[in-house]
Amino acid sequence: MLNIRTQLKKLQTNKYPILVQCLLSIALVIIVSTICFLSSKFIDYRITALILLMTVSLIAMLFDIIPVLITAVLSGLILNFFFINPLFTFHIKSSEDILLFLIYIIIALVNAVLTFKIKEAENKARDKEEKEKTIKLYNTLLNSLSHELRTPIATIISAVDTLKDTKIKLSQINRTELLDEIDKASIRLNRQVENLLNMSRLETGMLKLKQDWCDVNEIIFSVIQKILPLKNNHEISFIPDEKLPFFKLDSGLIVEIIQNLITNAILYTPKNTVIKIEVQHEFNSCIISISDNGNGIPENEIQYVFDKFYRLPNSKTGGSGIGLSIVKGFVEAHNGTIKLINLQNSGANFRIEIPTQTSFVNNLKNE
Repeated sequence: MLNIRTQLKKLQTNKYPILVQCLLSIALVIIVSTICFLSSKFIDYRITALILLMTVSLIAMLFDIIPVLITAVLSGLILNFFFINPLFTFHIKSSEDILLFLIYIIIALVNAVLTFKIKEAENKARDKEEKEKTIKLYNTLLNSLSHELRTPIATIISAVDTLKDTKIKLSQINRTELLDEIDKASIRLNRQVENLLNMSRLETGMLKLKQDWCDVNEIIFSVIQKILPLKNNHEISFIPDEKLPFFKLDSGLIVEIIQNLITNAILYTPKNTVIKIEVQHEFNSCIISISDNGNGIPENEIQYVFDKFYRLPNSKTGGSGIGLSIVKGFVEAHNGTIKLINLQNSGANFRIEIPTQTSFVNNLKNE
């Protein structure tokens, strides 16, 4: 039943030209009428009237008002000519059959108009709901990012003003601290802008994979180096596996996936938490595991963590709620899967599995 409804919605959203709609509608009525005519020895013409009426109702669900009205009239004429005695003439002798024919035409036209009006009202309600949902999402995004963008910008401006002020004599240690603050704020600001651009790529369907042979060990080291200023007393543990093959992946998206997951762990786990990264090769798949020994995720919230703009209740400021949804989108773009589970002792584990081609160094040299 669900599949039928889905197909009906697809047909409703695909607006064919009126001429095509008319031809399809007429063809459907003729096909149904032919089947009924061939079965007329077994089906009473009153039942045929109900079948044709149901056909007109179906057409009213799919197409615009003009083809619906045409098929309503056409089906009435077909009912009269082929099914009501005397056959193959528009003359009707019985007053009961005249009444049947008139009632059929009235019901078919009224049913067509009402079905079309209901469909039109549903479309308007759906459009209104989509607009309200879009506005709500953008309001959520703006409210979330207003702090996330303003804070690093204010930090950068304040630190630069202090460094430029010739009246303030700063020691080398103070200068280094201010430069570190600018560095952290710049990375944080760049992270938010990258997330916005990535979300836009996912929303507009403009994301296209640029797959090439990648050394995942090297990718993870580059992400760790990039994210070091934001480490915030966290320990990032990664022991490379030198036996790993090269994987055919979009290295840019893999960087974003790992960077978002590590940043998420840094933001939402206590200080001195250990963030552990592991990579494995299993059955032509690249397995990336990122875990921590923090407080874990409430079990009833795990199903929502990959939703857009979702943040855990009572979570501290820092984050817009789009990082994990971007991670999920990038993983699925590789036809991969991502799962989040709580570890037995403490902490959480993100496990990414991406099916991909593999090749070892010797093989690559021969390509």
